[in-house]
Amino acid sequence: MDEYSGAMGSDADVAALVSIVGEVEGAVVLLTAAQVAEVRALARAGQLAARQAAGSPAVVRAHDMALRSVAAELGGVLRVTDRTVQSRIDEARDLVEHYAATLAAWESGRITRGHVRVITDAGSVLVDASPERRAEFEAAAIARCERDTPNRVRSEVEILAERFAERSFTDRHRDAAAERRVRVVPGGAGMSDLIATLPTVIADGILDRLTQQAQTVIDSREPGDAGSAFGADGTGDAASAGDSEPDRRGIDQVRADVFSDLLLAGAPALDPTATGDGQGSLGAIRAQVQVIVPALTLLGVDDGPADLVGRSPIDAETARCLAGDTHSWARVLTDPVEGTVLAVDRYRTPWPQRRFLRARDQHCRFPGCRRAAIRCEIDHTIDAAKGGPTALWNLAHLCQRHHSMKQFTRWKVRQLPGGVLEWTSPTGRIYREDAPAPPVAFAPVIVPDSGPPPF
Repeated sequence: MDEYSGAMGSDADVAALVSIVGEVEGAVVLLTAAQVAEVRALARAGQLAARQAAGSPAVVRAHDMALRSVAAELGGVLRVTDRTVQSRIDEARDLVEHYAATLAAWESGRITRGHVRVITDAGSVLVDASPERRAEFEAAAIARCERDTPNRVRSEVEILAERFAERSFTDRHRDAAAERRVRVVPGGAGMSDLIATLPTVIADGILDRLTQQAQTVIDSREPGDAGSAFGADGTGDAASAGDSEPDRRGIDQVRADVFSDLLLAGAPALDPTATGDGQGSLGAIRAQVQVIVPALTLLGVDDGPADLVGRSPIDAETARCLAGDTHSWARVLTDPVEGTVLAVDRYRTPWPQRRFLRARDQHCRFPGCRRAAIRCEIDHTIDAAKGGPTALWNLAHLCQRHHSMKQFTRWKVRQLPGGVLEWTSPTGRIYREDAPAPPVAFAPVIVPDSGPPPF
């Protein structure tokens, strides 16, 4: 028996898993039917309250009182507050009355409850759009949701909704950015939450830089030890700490400590990469973000949103600013129908394969995983140790978690033409993972024919 047999499982374990998966699948069908029935019932409750208030001279107040009464009645049965029930009634009415196709797709099992939330959340920007535009958005969103998991499609559906919105994303982002702020929410046990409301690309960059710095601190620890020793106040170094306990902080704790040091002192209190006569590299670490920008947006022809890979849409002005300041960029050629990446060219880079794979994959290629490619490892689909070549048709991005799972469990993968990965689970189920199409559109510029030249 090899060292990985425990992770692989026996044939009896696989047979048991097949049975469990079937039970879960059946339970999901029953649960979906029950959830859809609840949504329809709650929507009818809201409509009943509206009918009760109809004709009243104080329509707004009467409707609110009627809805409160109905919500209180249901709250007694559901054992939740009437406020909670009232909120659920509002959501149910919105879904039933404005997203009938989405509800039908959920009821038939084509999409999940998570997909429904993605569509309705993204559709909130279409309050002023015509019914025809809302229906067009809904149909396209459902088609996208049928092919992938909610976390994967969220960004694309949000960008899709922005394309149908009456007011541009850039205008609404400008208004929202004017509300940026920092606040403290007191917590328990002498702790508080420091919350900064910032443009997404800035927030993502802050978290990325903190993560890189924290990882550098952790990587600097002595081999075989839980960590290099810190002073009792967390600011000393190994030499001055004496017999203090080794640093056992996890990535979240180190990230929080570096964050505090940067704001209060302007630099990390302890840089384990520093030497006796010079500064270390910790403070020189800069954030990385991966952004996909349509050419027309980059040129200022339109203000469509760009995609911050792994996060959410960003406004056109921010995307153009990032593009203007970057030291390298890639041009992506996509299929005009499917949208998948066909080719990439890039300036100032020595890694032609890596640049292509990063543009093609965008994120980890295990089904459902959304971790950005810049945070993943490039895996040989056929292991290099087994003769697998370092060729584009044999490479794909996998995050560390799913890379390990491919190596040490019964999950198997093969790569088909076009960067398609076909995953086979331990129970024999096959999951097709298509090369993702960028959620932003790269449309060709059509120059009208002005006739023959005047000479």
